[in-house]
Amino acid sequence: MSSEKGICIVVMGVSGAGKSTIGVMLAEVINGRFLDADDYHSQSNKDKMKNGIPLSEEDRIPWLETLRDALRVSLGKGETVVLGCSALQKHYRDILRCGDANYIPGSNVCNIKFVLLSVGAEVLSARLEKRAAEGKHFMPPKLLQSQIDLLQIDDESEGILKVDASLEPHHTLKSVQALLSSYLPSIPVHLNGSV
Repeated sequence: MSSEKGICIVVMGVSGAGKSTIGVMLAEVINGRFLDADDYHSQSNKDKMKNGIPLSEEDRIPWLETLRDALRVSLGKGETVVLGCSALQKHYRDILRCGDANYIPGSNVCNIKFVLLSVGAEVLSARLEKRAAEGKHFMPPKLLQSQIDLLQIDDESEGILKVDASLEPHHTLKSVQALLSSYLPSIPVHLNGSV
């Protein structure tokens, strides 16, 4: 979908929450394009995580700025984009919000919206163990706690939509669609269509 003004929905949360799975599904139902933030990590970031070393601010900020720039290009073209990204802290989300050329720092009036996939630690751990056993991701399960500790969702004024993502993906997607249809009625979420 292309409109005069692009929009981005950031599907966020810790590793194992389902950002890529739900993000791909959501992009399909809203006729948007999916971007996986993991694809934008430098090789050194990937190597650090693979070796069980949590990323530092110095590692994260350039990565987030690269994502911001990619969003700015997409929004400038009027695209609808779904970004799967941890976006664990408010200042990280603020960097991403700057992908909207019209965003005024400190306000939350922005064409970049956030949906938090909330999942309990036990479910996350099981998902990460399974993914590691299948060799499907570079981040080891032992880094989960560092992400949980870093997650900062304190400020209601940010307008982050929160969804229980502990269920099967199609149920989570339906919850995301329902929230988006309430808060962003201009996005066609095909609530009654096939998922």
